[in-house]
Amino acid sequence: MTSDEREKRHRHNYAHVTTHTAQDWAETFVCELNDTVAEALMRTRQVPPDLPNRTAIQQYLQSKNRLLILGFNSTLTEPVESSGRRGGDQIKEMELKLHPDLKGPLRALCEDESTTVIVLSGSDRSVLDENFGEFNLWLAAEHGMFLRPTDGEWMTTMPEHLNMDWVDSVKHVFEYFTERTPRSHFEHRETSFVWNYKYADVEFGRLQARDMLQHLWTGPISNAAVDVVQGSRSVEVRSVGVTKGAAIDRILGEIVHSKSMVTPIDYVLCIGHFLGK
Repeated sequence: MTSDEREKRHRHNYAHVTTHTAQDWAETFVCELNDTVAEALMRTRQVPPDLPNRTAIQQYLQSKNRLLILGFNSTLTEPVESSGRRGGDQIKEMELKLHPDLKGPLRALCEDESTTVIVLSGSDRSVLDENFGEFNLWLAAEHGMFLRPTDGEWMTTMPEHLNMDWVDSVKHVFEYFTERTPRSHFEHRETSFVWNYKYADVEFGRLQARDMLQHLWTGPISNAAVDVVQGSRSVEVRSVGVTKGAAIDRILGEIVHSKSMVTPIDYVLCIGHFLGK
């Protein structure tokens, strides 16, 4: 072996060793372990029992002051299958739309003076305005960080001193994986980022999601105060404390104050996939 060839191989080996360090291996291992735990939790998550419809209806009719908390995506939206969405305007077809068959029942509920309806969603304000502007209900956007009364303007329920320094670096990662994953897209909301591969190839999307999580944990959010929520076909990054559960207390306070409620709420029905959100 010539000295030039020996030097060339040494440079190659040195570059490999300095790039793939023990620290790099450990971080990758921990990320894959976290992914495995998250996937196991998704598989073993208990499915809530079926709603006892007869009891729910009876108690609804007997109550005097009702509160209905409804999700939006996958709860009130039109059913969409990726197999039927291969053609046409990709951006247009990804827009969330209220199911036409639900408009009548929803309007009837909103017109009942004994019933307060609130749509609590992770979607941004413009999406909720577009779909529910005609209804007499409360809207809570971005997991409750923004609230709009029935006949009012949007207000914020956002905690003070919410750290958003991580936004730019996370955006670059989301843009990178959106370009690499056909038929995926990401939403830049005011308090979070959501990457969605609902309409992409399932297996390829899962591989890309795993790679994305590794990029995030070892880079932009390694020391950031954020939560990462991995859905069935989505990855969301948001500041710590931006959850529907944390926001609902503030929302209920606003509703009670705005409506000057004297009669206590005696019936609450939540419909949506709020578990773990």
